[in-house]
Amino acid sequence: MSSDTSQRLPDGRPVPLLTGEERPMLESWLDFHRATLELKCAGLDDEQVRTASAAPSALTLLGLVQHLAEVERNWFQRVFAGLDVPPVFEEETGYALHPERGLDEALEIWRREVARGRELIAGRSPEEPGRITDGPMAGTVVSLRWVLIHLVEEYARHNGHADILRERIDGVIGA
Repeated sequence: MSSDTSQRLPDGRPVPLLTGEERPMLESWLDFHRATLELKCAGLDDEQVRTASAAPSALTLLGLVQHLAEVERNWFQRVFAGLDVPPVFEEETGYALHPERGLDEALEIWRREVARGRELIAGRSPEEPGRITDGPMAGTVVSLRWVLIHLVEEYARHNGHADILRERIDGVIGA
């Protein structure tokens, strides 16, 4: 396979770059994991994505989508760009479910956060710094490279959770 970003897997996800420059490769892996999250939710209704299917955990697919919208906002807007923006949802982790918000709305919000992050990092050097804004590492300087690697890791971990939730909901495995 080449490093052509237009290549797709049979399920529609983009094939991450296999060769080439570091920055496009990191972004392609992040895009792959973003697409994996969407795939894990595809074909489910609002009741199913609200199902905490791996007891005793209260984790849901809808909560994961919302959480990753918060993750996108935090790392690209707050940490990297230094913007003072509020949480996306009522509860800052994103896991809490609002009775009237369904999957379509959550995905729309998540896509908006992804797009805003892409805007903020466009043309920026991987060495460019940002600063962690809160928590035990508040004030720590991190590079855009670190943020991209962290987001690939964050999505990969949560997509593993999504695999288990989805399989428990309707038996769909893979991806």
